[in-house]
Amino acid sequence: MEPLFIIEKFYTPGTKLYQVLVEHSQIVTEKSLEIANKLTHLNLDFNFIQTAAMLHDIGIFQTRAHSIGCNGDAPYICHGYLGRKLLDEQGLPPEYGLVCERHTGAGITKENIMSNNLPLPQREMVPISIEEKIICVADKYHSKSPKHAGRKITTIQIIEELEKINKDHAKRFSVWAEEFNL
Repeated sequence: MEPLFIIEKFYTPGTKLYQVLVEHSQIVTEKSLEIANKLTHLNLDFNFIQTAAMLHDIGIFQTRAHSIGCNGDAPYICHGYLGRKLLDEQGLPPEYGLVCERHTGAGITKENIMSNNLPLPQREMVPISIEEKIICVADKYHSKSPKHAGRKITTIQIIEELEKINKDHAKRFSVWAEEFNL
């Protein structure tokens, strides 16, 4: 399965948004594989990690994030479950769509969705498989935002940012970062 073929069904090569998505996805893929290579004691699916990491943000075009070229209707927080829907509609095995849905923040719990009245389906959206966790963690080390372009993000900075959103996100990320020796 070629992720760029799937991406190009929804994004036009040469556009700002295509460039932002593909560059970010390549960086997240590299970081995911870097993490996975340190976990030799686990039976990881490297092909899955590589493809799923490239596709994890495929739903961003349906959201509003003008600074990166997203001119859709949905709030940006919806890009994960919208990406899952896109990949499911493309006939990919469900685990690819689940990576999209579960990578936002450090995963979003049903309780968090309900208590904060988030515009998301009311279900658990927290990474379960080790591959999902790896991609979720790797994603936090690179921002698509132009104001953060080229900035190296540390584990401590990620935890501090996640604490501002939700302390549970920061806790989950901290556990995974420690598990992955980051």
